[in-house]
Amino acid sequence: MASIKDVAAEAGVSVATVSRVLNEHPSVSADARKRVLAAVAALEYRPNAVARSLRTDQTRTLGLVISDVLNPYFTELARSVEEEARALGYSVIIGNADERPDLQDHHVRTLLDRRIDGLLVSPTDGGSPLMLDAVRAGTPMVFVDRWIKGVDVPVVRADGQRAVRDLVAHLYGLGHRRLAIIAGPAATTTGSERVEAFRAALGEYGLALPGAYTGQGDFQAESGRRVTEGFLDLPEPPEVVFAADNLMALGALDAIRARGLRVPDDIALAAFDDIPWFVHTDPPITAVAQPTGELGRAAVRALVDRIEGRTPQSVTLPARLVVRRSCGAGQGLVGGVINATDATDRSMP
Repeated sequence: MASIKDVAAEAGVSVATVSRVLNEHPSVSADARKRVLAAVAALEYRPNAVARSLRTDQTRTLGLVISDVLNPYFTELARSVEEEARALGYSVIIGNADERPDLQDHHVRTLLDRRIDGLLVSPTDGGSPLMLDAVRAGTPMVFVDRWIKGVDVPVVRADGQRAVRDLVAHLYGLGHRRLAIIAGPAATTTGSERVEAFRAALGEYGLALPGAYTGQGDFQAESGRRVTEGFLDLPEPPEVVFAADNLMALGALDAIRARGLRVPDDIALAAFDDIPWFVHTDPPITAVAQPTGELGRAAVRALVDRIEGRTPQSVTLPARLVVRRSCGAGQGLVGGVINATDATDRSMP
């Protein structure tokens, strides 16, 4: 394996000049740079990343702490983050918080100890002291999907308010009046925001959201099953269950089927966070779809801007409603909302 000394000898320059070329220092002449790069290619030289990081105080590594790697939404998010980071010359180390604040802080601490250049986080709670300390210490950080209120960190997220309004309009147009929600953890911004968006949308149609129709989940399938069982035990069960994330929707579907009920004939079902599985359920599930890949890529670009001394701005992208058959809709147009076929989704424009 070629060394930096071999490259210097091949190019006819000093080791220091090779180092400056590899670190993109502007003081090297065009001719010397050309000879060094030619030598690097000819010898197939690969810099020692560890040694280089010690010299430059950079590791070209980003940390990503996601809330639940088993959630298909976060799996897709992580994939888009890794792809964009690789395109920009960075590697990614991923930590799975499993919706646990203590595990989240463990990963954050470990990543900081590994001298990552910046950190992407989807917070599991409303205010981790460790992350606040990291921000105050100047660690480049970007929140993605979720955020901590009051913390001066760029946020890359989707706005689901319009899509939730579209969902309620769709349900109202189908004749549904008793609508219930399985909420996510109130300590998370997405948990509280989706409930408030749903409540506000119902209010536009003169509908209330009674306490009995609001169930507290934790973004896990088991909580969706448990809350739905409670809804079904009510003297007057809801006509629609809206799960505030995809895993809780699958839990809700399990609970409905366990009672021998059918979707949408006996009860309708909708979800926030569309996933590929929803097209293959029977019936396919109506869902609010977030631009997950775009969010991951935008989050990486914002973090790299911060690392490289630029000033990134927060990014908010719109979510869209995808109508399928789980709420009673057939094909075609329903209340101005574009329906998706069972095989191919078409989101609202």
